[in-house]
Amino acid sequence: MQTKRPRARRYSFVTAIEITDVLTDAQWMEQTRNLSLFGCHVNTPKPLKVGTKVRIRIAHNSTVFSALGRVANVRPNARMGIVFTEIEAHDQTILENWLEELRER
Repeated sequence: MQTKRPRARRYSFVTAIEITDVLTDAQWMEQTRNLSLFGCHVNTPKPLKVGTKVRIRIAHNSTVFSALGRVANVRPNARMGIVFTEIEAHDQTILENWLEELRER
């Protein structure tokens, strides 16, 4: 059996994240654990079901990144993985700038 590996390097990135369930419009604040070009992990005591479509907003260093995504996996240690499914060009630039900063550390 082959182990699934992430498509891009993950960087430790702890900051507040606003998550909105697209279907119910329920909204809450959690904390990110890490970030990559394709998604992030979120620390949460109440993860959503795999496949749930979400809208996210992450504020960091006076900039805000927004994207649509879906819950890709749920871990028993109070984490859920979100894969980004739609990112506007402006937000893609913000994400790439943040990742460049993290790479340089």
